[in-house]
Amino acid sequence: MKRIVFLCIMLLFLVGCADEAKVTIPEDLPEFVQEDDFASVDWDKKAVEFGDRGIIGNADKSGVIGANMPSLSTQKWMWHLWGIDEVRDTELTIIGYHRDSKVVQPILVDGWSIRLGGPVNGADAHTPSHVKIPQSGEWAILLYTNGKYFDTLIYDIQE
Repeated sequence: MKRIVFLCIMLLFLVGCADEAKVTIPEDLPEFVQEDDFASVDWDKKAVEFGDRGIIGNADKSGVIGANMPSLSTQKWMWHLWGIDEVRDTELTIIGYHRDSKVVQPILVDGWSIRLGGPVNGADAHTPSHVKIPQSGEWAILLYTNGKYFDTLIYDIQE
């Protein structure tokens, strides 16, 4: 009898763990984004403020002006990227991934991607955008340039 109870408990545990691991991926997600990209998110690597312009992100890689006042309403963010050799014709794809719900969705108001502009604030490339964070919690913002993984920004958005 003890074995049956133990096996039932183990089965419930395994089923519960399997449900936790499911990532909800929308059908229109760009095809170069892989489910493994979400599994490799380091939630402990939070975005931090660096420089003297209020950029919040990963120093000398990527960051955002405007993320210091995160909100669930539409807001303007200015994306900054370092290490972009050829800005011309570079497309930035921005993927939002909510930690608790495991839902993947766009946070740009106008879809998944936006074109990058030239250097500003010490970054090699930048672009302004309007973003809408759909729910509070921890978000991994995965960045891709021309279809290749670039960086991940971790923000905690509660308001």
